[in-house]
Parts: sequence; C-alpha cells; structure tokens
Amino acid sequence: MPLRAVIAMMQHETNTFSPVPTPLARFGSPSVPTGKEVYRRFKGTGTGLGAFLDAAEGAGMEIETPIAANAAPSGPVEAAAYEQMCDAICAAIVKGCDVCFLDLHGAMVAESTDDGEGSLLKRIRQLAPDLPIAISLDLHANLTDEIVQNCTVLVGYKTYPHLDMYETGAHSARIMLQALKGAVKPVMSWGQRPILAQTLRMGHDDRPMGPLLARARAEEANGLLAASVFGGFPLADIRQAGLSVVTVADGSRSEAEAACERLLSAAWHEKAEWIFKAEPLAASIARAKSLADGPIILLDHADNAASGGTQDTMAVLKEALDQGLQDIAMFGVCDPEAVSAMEAAGVGKEISLDLGGKSDMPAIGMTGQPLRLTGRVRAITDGNFAITVPMGRGTIAAMGKTAVLDTGRAQVVVCSRHTEPYDLGCFRSVGIEPTAKRYLILKSRIHYRAGFRDIAKHEIPCNGVGVTSSDNSLFAFKNVRRPIYPLDPDCPERPNYAAKAMPSSE
Repeated sequence: MPLRAVIAMMQHETNTFSPVPTPLARFGSPSVPTGKEVYRRFKGTGTGLGAFLDAAEGAGMEIETPIAANAAPSGPVEAAAYEQMCDAICAAIVKGCDVCFLDLHGAMVAESTDDGEGSLLKRIRQLAPDLPIAISLDLHANLTDEIVQNCTVLVGYKTYPHLDMYETGAHSARIMLQALKGAVKPVMSWGQRPILAQTLRMGHDDRPMGPLLARARAEEANGLLAASVFGGFPLADIRQAGLSVVTVADGSRSEAEAACERLLSAAWHEKAEWIFKAEPLAASIARAKSLADGPIILLDHADNAASGGTQDTMAVLKEALDQGLQDIAMFGVCDPEAVSAMEAAGVGKEISLDLGGKSDMPAIGMTGQPLRLTGRVRAITDGNFAITVPMGRGTIAAMGKTAVLDTGRAQVVVCSRHTEPYDLGCFRSVGIEPTAKRYLILKSRIHYRAGFRDIAKHEIPCNGVGVTSSDNSLFAFKNVRRPIYPLDPDCPERPNYAAKAMPSSE
C-alpha cells in the first residue's frame, strides 16, 4: 500500500499594529482553494507546497490536499477564519495518514492565539502523536517551543526576497523522505537571542543577514541536515518575536545544539547591524532628484503591503511631486473606492479624486491623509497576472480590479487588493513599461529585488508613513519579552527572563 500524505498551506505574516482586517476571504481569490483545486493551482509552482507535491508524487504517495490558504500580511487573523483553516487540515489527518507536509509562515497571530502555527501543530500532535510532520517556514518566522517540539523536520527560507520557497520545501521533504526510510534520524535544536531585528536589515545580499546565512549553509556542508536562521517579524507584538535559529542533525542532539549556539552567537555579535537607520524623506527625494540615470527605485517601505501596511499612505508620492520629480510610475495604492470612480469615468477620461488615505492607523496615532490628484484614466484591468520570478513562480497575482491614473508627471497603479510589487507584471499587466521610467515608487521593503533589482540603476529607501515603519518609537510594544535589543539598548545577550514577570499577551 502506498503511504498517504496530507499536504497543506496556511500562511500569514501578522502585523499586530495593522488596522487591516484578516477574514477568511483574504486567504484566497476568488476563494480559498481546497481539495483538488489545491493541486490544480499549486502543482508545478515555485512554492513550498509545489515542492511537497512533487516530493510526495515522486515517492509514490497517495496525496490529500485539504487547503491552501495564503493571505497578504495584515492584522490578527479572525478567530473563525483560523479555526476553519485548522479544522480542514486536522479533518484530513483524522481520516488517517502516514506523513504530513505543511507549508507555513511562522509569524501568524490569530485573535484566539499568539502562535498560529504552534497551536495548529500542537493540535495535530494531540490527534496523531507519532505522525511524521515536515514543515517549511518563512525567514521572518517568530519561533516558539510549540512549533519546534510538535514537528519532525523544520527548514526555513535562506533568501529574502524569498527566491527559495520551492527549494526550502524540497529540502524539508528530502529529509522527511530519508527519515521515513530509516536513513536519517532528525534531531532538532533551537534558540533565540534578544534581538528585535528590523526587516530592512534581513536581505540575503546584505550584512548582517547575508554572512549569517552563509554560516548556516556552511554548517549544512559540514554535515548538518539543515540550519535555518530566522530574522523574525518585529511588528508582531508577541512574547516570542525576534531572531532565532533552528538546526537539524542526524541523530546527534549535541551537534545540533553546538551549531545552533554558533549561529546565535554570530548573530548577537552583529546586533547593532540589525537596526535600520533612516534619513528624512525630503533628503531621500532630493538625493533621487540629483541622480542622472534611471530607473531609480524609491522604496515607500513604511507602507509595505507585505508587512501589513494599509498600502494607501501618500507621503512619498506627495514629496516626489512637491520636489518636481517627473516620469514616475508608482505601484501601488490600494484604494477600491478610487478604482470604482475611475471605472465609472472610463478609460481616457479626466478625473479629479482624493487618492489613498482611506485608512486610519490608530496603533501609531495617525489618520488617513488622501492626496488630491487630477489625471486621465489610462487603463482598467481585472488585476490578474502570472508571477514569473522564482518567488511564487506560476501562481497568480490577484490585485483585484485595477486602474491607472496618469497625472502627466506620474502614472499611479491603483488596486483593490493589497499586493506588494516584486514582479514586473504589476506594471506590465496594466500597460506600463517599468524599464522606460525614470522613477519607480514601490511600496516594498526587500521583495522588490526579486523582479526589479536587475532593472534598477539606483535604489533609495524613503521614510514615508505607515504601520510598517522602521521607527520603533511609533509602536507601543506591550507583549514582547523584555529586555530586548534595541528597545532596551543595554540588553544582555542572555537575559534571565525567568527571574521576573514579563509582559505577556497570553
């Protein structure tokens, strides 16, 4: 009899400061795929789920795919949505299986739990105490005991932008298949350092993350089954947020622990490098204006949809226009109301509207500030295009109804669903050729590099407005363990958290 595998996806990076709600509908467009639809959408794609399907099929397994849920980052997941996703996975396992492969994120916070992945894995383990479970996790996972203790194999991405989603799933599956044959005995170790690292310091081409990932690869080359560095997601105000490492050895806990400690010590040694230092917005735009050749990428990183931003703050575009920049293309502003107004006006028609600024951000004490613009409606589309970069290759970007407002100096892509620009299709699908533009304003942090780095002449971070800002002073952290660097600059490497009561959201 062939082995039976349950293969599923449940991914969300939760920004607990984000005002954007997270109902079940956010996890799929037009609906969350279940059953055979999961296979149809994800087989052959550059995702961890795609890799798990390939590995299980290659091993001749019988496959059940209960759900593939993946939502753009936003606020805490609604309790009912979380339960429905977990119920689908657990129901498949209760029917009986020999192995489970889960494509997870690692930074999900739901209304009912601070540890979305750990709570799911703990529930699965209670249903099937001996079930082999292999998971893949995002580089921005916030690790917990419940995640590590309730799976058999854990491997995380080693790239940001996440170009190795497929490879990570394949790596986790490969170890699991060897373990099922008795060829290896995975033993895991994990640990943290008290660093609330910032996302803009986690690119795999940058220090300090790049050299640390190289060390992880060296540990694997020296015999470890896997070594994963997790920068963590710092905008999740939960106790365990922050930097961590997981190592997987073949049968030797001491080897796993020693490697884990080496990597964590290296991360702590570079602690100051994990913090992004921003310059004033006006200075960044002035610097961009002084450059001779384009495309020049202006990163509106404080309002990044892929970190839970509202994707409708207008500060960077306003400053660019105020300083006289021209030949701009921007992706993008999430403003369904503006899209409807442009659709009603019609392609080619002139329209004046208040763009963006529809969302208040109470967690950082800011209200929405729209920007009054006049221009022509250049295009209206359904917002769907195929991803061609390795990060999610073969999946469909679903921007929702999308329109382009052309003011003469700027062409602004306005979408109806939160979408980060990392594939050139976000412009080309609406008739804009990004390589022909002098300036590209992108609401992105690092993922833009997947598709845009090859065409960029210059890249300038712009310190705009939003709930994905790197200014820690904007955020009232209440639940993350303390002390932690840089919120507590004198934090020791090994705080004795057990010595006193710590803030907790549990």
